[in-house]
Amino acid sequence: MNVLRLAHPEYLYALWFIPVIMILFFLMRYNKRKAWKAMGDKALLARLLPDASKGKPVVKMLLYCIAFALITIGLANPQMGSKMEEVKREGIDVIIALDISNSMMAEDIKPSRLERAKQSIARFIDRLENDRVGLIVFAGKAYVQLPITTDFNAAKLFLSSVNPGLIPTQGTAIGSAINLAVKSFTGKDNKHKALVIITDGENHEDDALEAAKNAAKEGIVVHTIGMGSPEGAPIPVFNNGTRVDFLKDQSGTTVITKLNREELEKIAQNGKGIFVRASNAGDGMEAVMKEISKMEKKSFGSKQYSDYEDQFQYFIAAGLLVLMMEFLISNRKSKWLEKLNLMMGIK
Repeated sequence: MNVLRLAHPEYLYALWFIPVIMILFFLMRYNKRKAWKAMGDKALLARLLPDASKGKPVVKMLLYCIAFALITIGLANPQMGSKMEEVKREGIDVIIALDISNSMMAEDIKPSRLERAKQSIARFIDRLENDRVGLIVFAGKAYVQLPITTDFNAAKLFLSSVNPGLIPTQGTAIGSAINLAVKSFTGKDNKHKALVIITDGENHEDDALEAAKNAAKEGIVVHTIGMGSPEGAPIPVFNNGTRVDFLKDQSGTTVITKLNREELEKIAQNGKGIFVRASNAGDGMEAVMKEISKMEKKSFGSKQYSDYEDQFQYFIAAGLLVLMMEFLISNRKSKWLEKLNLMMGIK
């Protein structure tokens, strides 16, 4: 079975110009007709402009849009792959557990704890080569956002959609995230597996220390990255993307969220990993990356398509052909079509 992919999908954003062009075209036609009505009698104008065609400008505009779409798709370079082959890889299975509770919106790390964490994860994914990566998000509960995969583009796509609204239950269930990660790793071997937990460490839900110890028994190395400062910061409250206030408790006092370094150090210790504190100067991912690179690599195979053939030339040629048709069509009435209508008795 053949598979189709786009070498440069970002060019497809240009297709948004098509509805804009159509809207502008019909607005111009509307304003033109309005101006004609203000000038005088409709029958008189028809006699003054006997060769003006009503339908041809619409046809030309549609042909232009079709040509624009075809050339744009051609620039995106569709490629057809028909050969599937097994690719042998050696790497590490890495699951990243990201805290998306409201406290991660604090801004003691710019632009916020959560946004800085997402930026560091994206850079981490860019540096992966033959490894596999998965993503878990957690607050009061933990969920698999992306199962372990070698598709790093998909990983970054899923990462970009992460926000606190994904999990309505607030809290910081680090233990649940660890237990879910243990279940999410594939294979029965007790090697080649790393879990990176990115959180402020304010765990109030479960026994994360015991969960980390059990993960280590399964051969999973647990690293923790602490987001936030010991002094803490208030938690912003947003309305339609605009900060309107800071979170307050029942007594009306502003809630200050602080990094729980001690808890995260113990989790990493029980998980036989390292703890790194993120700051405005560094996100801590570099140190974790070095530890992961020291691990023994796992050999695994993955099937993927190869021998992709470019198909852009067909779309470019078709687009240029349609554009030529649009150029050859004039805005004036066709004499032969007018004679044909007379012969058939059409007015």
